[in-house]
Amino acid sequence: MFWSRVKKYMLFWCCIVLFALSCIGCQLGQRGAHARSKVEFTVVKEADIPEELIKLIKEKKKTTMRLTYATGEYMYLVVGYGTQKTGGYSIQVEDVAVEGSVLVVDTNLVGPQPGESVNELPTMPYVVIKIEKREEPVEFKL
Repeated sequence: MFWSRVKKYMLFWCCIVLFALSCIGCQLGQRGAHARSKVEFTVVKEADIPEELIKLIKEKKKTTMRLTYATGEYMYLVVGYGTQKTGGYSIQVEDVAVEGSVLVVDTNLVGPQPGESVNELPTMPYVVIKIEKREEPVEFKL
């Protein structure tokens, strides 16, 4: 009789603890879902890139580069994947978003399709993304 009562008591408290943990987990999951917001961006044509930024890009484009450059009201995010053996490469911008307190820039290097005719000279693809100026630190995802 005594052990039966102890088992029921322990089962009761285990259920309470599990219920509390599941509630906490749900709240954390909901908070994480709401903490992400997309940022509007524009991929900038070379003719519209500020001159000083073009100079920086030319200095660094042979190697992998991740740059931020700010003007009065805009911020430019530059992603380059360094020297590629041939032409036919481009950079796809997957997403620009604020996650928590960080601005996350997600890009992918897209290579030439099999059988595609490409220039056999090395290339140094990069992309310049323009957004409204922000204060969050920037994290580049590869």
